[in-house]
Amino acid sequence: MSNAQAAQNRYVADLREIRFLLFEQFQLDEVLGQPPFDNWGKDEVSMVIDEAYKFACEVLGPLNAIGDREGCRFEDGKVITPTGFKEAWGRLTEAGWNALVVPTEHGGQGAPFTLFAVMQELMSGANTAFFMYPGLALGVVEVIEKYATHEQHARFLPPLIEGKWAGTMCLTEAQAGSDVGAARTTAKKLPDGRYAIQGTKIFISGGDQDITENILHLVLARVEGAPPGTKGLSLFIVPKLTVGEGGTSGGSNDVLVGSIEHKMGILGSSTCVLNFGENGGCIGELVGGTENVGMSQMFAMMNGARIAVGLQSVAVASSAYLSALAYTKDRKQGAPIDRWKDATAPRVSIIEHPDVRRMLIDMKARVEGVRCLIVKLTRHLDAVRSLAGKDDEAVAYHQGQVDLLVPLVKSYGSDQSFRVCETAMQTYGGAGYTRDYPVEQCARDAKIFSIYEGTNHIQAMDLVGRKLMQNGGGNAQAFLGDVAKFVEANAAHPALADAVGELGQAQEALAGTAMKLLGWFQSGRMALVPLVANRFLQMMSETAVGWLLLDGARIALDAQAKLPAGHKDIAFYEGKKQAALYFARNILPGVRDTANILAREDNSPMDIPSEAFASLD
Repeated sequence: MSNAQAAQNRYVADLREIRFLLFEQFQLDEVLGQPPFDNWGKDEVSMVIDEAYKFACEVLGPLNAIGDREGCRFEDGKVITPTGFKEAWGRLTEAGWNALVVPTEHGGQGAPFTLFAVMQELMSGANTAFFMYPGLALGVVEVIEKYATHEQHARFLPPLIEGKWAGTMCLTEAQAGSDVGAARTTAKKLPDGRYAIQGTKIFISGGDQDITENILHLVLARVEGAPPGTKGLSLFIVPKLTVGEGGTSGGSNDVLVGSIEHKMGILGSSTCVLNFGENGGCIGELVGGTENVGMSQMFAMMNGARIAVGLQSVAVASSAYLSALAYTKDRKQGAPIDRWKDATAPRVSIIEHPDVRRMLIDMKARVEGVRCLIVKLTRHLDAVRSLAGKDDEAVAYHQGQVDLLVPLVKSYGSDQSFRVCETAMQTYGGAGYTRDYPVEQCARDAKIFSIYEGTNHIQAMDLVGRKLMQNGGGNAQAFLGDVAKFVEANAAHPALADAVGELGQAQEALAGTAMKLLGWFQSGRMALVPLVANRFLQMMSETAVGWLLLDGARIALDAQAKLPAGHKDIAFYEGKKQAALYFARNILPGVRDTANILAREDNSPMDIPSEAFASLD
C-alpha cells in the first residue's frame, strides 16, 4: 500500500438508514425536548449526525490505514501511537465529541444515548483503533460519576471530560484470565486512607499512549483480609502520574508498562501489560470509599463497554458491506447468467450475478439487523433516563430489557461482524485479500470483538444463567410477549404475513427452549447448559433481529405507499422490505431447527475422552 493510499479516507456510511431508525422506526422524537434532553430536538440530532460523519471521514478515516500500517511502538518503556493520533485526539476533544453523552451538570452536552451510539458507530467505523481511546475514557467517567465521592468528582472528572486525561479498565491477570475472582493484585491500606497497589494486569486496552497528559486506571484489587472470589474485590482509581492540588499531574505513580501485545488487528490501539507497584510506590484511591464492591462498580463500565463492542461490530461490518457494495457495482466480470455460454456477451458488473447479490443482501440484512438491535437497546436506555422518578413500573420494564439485550448486542453483534467481513472479502474475490482494499483490515480488526469485554461464551452464560431468570423471569417474558404482540398484530399483513408467521414459529421455539433450559437447571443436568448456551443466545438474537427487521419493513411499506412515483425513497423502503423478507425466509427457520437440535440433549462433547480428540504420540 502506498503512502497516498494509506492517507485516504475509505469509510462510508448510510445516513439515510440511520435516520430511518432514529426518526421513523424507533421515534427518538418522543424523548427530545423534555427532561433530561431539554436542549435536544430533531434538528440538533440531525446536525450532530452530519457533523459526526464529516469528522469521521475528514479526520479519522484518513488515519485508519496509517494506524494499521504503523501500529503502536514500545520504546524506552513508553507507547508511541501512530502518526496523527495525538492531533486527532486534540480535534476530537476540542469539538466536544468525547463529552456528547456526559450529563450537563458535569460539563457535558447531555445527549440521548441513542445519538451517542450513532456517533460512536460512525467514528468507530472510520477508525476503530483510535476511537477506543475516547471510548474507554468515557467509561471511566461513567464509573466515577456514578460511584465516586464528591471530592473525587471534583478532582478527576474535569480533566477526563476536557480530554486532558484518558482512562482504562484493569481486570485481567495472566493466571486468572476470564476468572476475574482469581485476581492476585493486592491493595494495602495506608495511614492516610489511600492504598498501596501491587500486581500485574494484562490485555489493557489503551494502557499507555502519548496522546494525553495522564491516564486514570480503574484497577480491581483485593484488600488484605477480603473474602475470596469476586466478592472480595475492590475498585481503585490509580493514575499513571501522581495528581497534585488542582488536578495537576506530577511524577510517576509507579505504573510501568511491561510490554505491548503484537496483535492481529486494531493495531493503532495499544494493548499493554501493566505492572503496578513494582517499586513499591503505586498509590490508589478506593472508588467511593467502600471496599469489596469493586465488581458491581466495574459492571457499570463493563456493560457500557459491551454495548460499545456491539457498536464497533456493526460499524466495521457496515464499512465492509458498503465497501463491497461499491466494488460490485464497479467491477465488471462475466456475462449475464442468461447468456453465460455466450463468449460475445458483454461483461457486466458483478452485482448482476445471483450469488454476489445473495451475499450482498445477506450482509445488508445482518448489518441492519444488528444496528436495529442496538438502537432498540439504546432507546430503552434513554427511556430509563427520561422516565426516572415519573413511572417506576415503566423504568423497571425498560431497564430489564437493557439487561436482557446487552449480551445479545455484544455477542451476536460481534459474531455477525466477523461473518460479514468474511463475506465482504469473498465478494471481492482475490482483491479482497490484499491491502489495496479496506475489507482485509476490517476482518482483522473485527475478530477481537467476540473475545474482549467477556468472550461470547461468557455472554451466553450470563444470558442463560442470570438474565433469563432476572425479575423472576419477568424480563424474558416481557421480551417474548413483545414479539408475540407484533406477530398477532401483523399476522395478516398483505406483504409480510408469511414472514411474520416464520417469526411466530421462531418465538415459540425460543420460548420452548428457554423452558427446557429451566428444566435442566432444576434437574441438576448442568453440563447441558454451557453446551447449548451459545446457540440459545443466537436463537434469541435472531428472533429479536427478525422481529425488528419486520417491524422496520412494516413502517417502510406504509411510508412507501404515500410517496409519489419516482421518489428517491421508494428504493430505500423497498430495501427495508427485501432485507426483512430475506432474513425471515433464510435465517429465522434456523431458530426452529436449532431448537430441535438442542432438544436431543446431545452430550457427545462430554462423552468423548480427552485422549480421543487426536493421537499425537
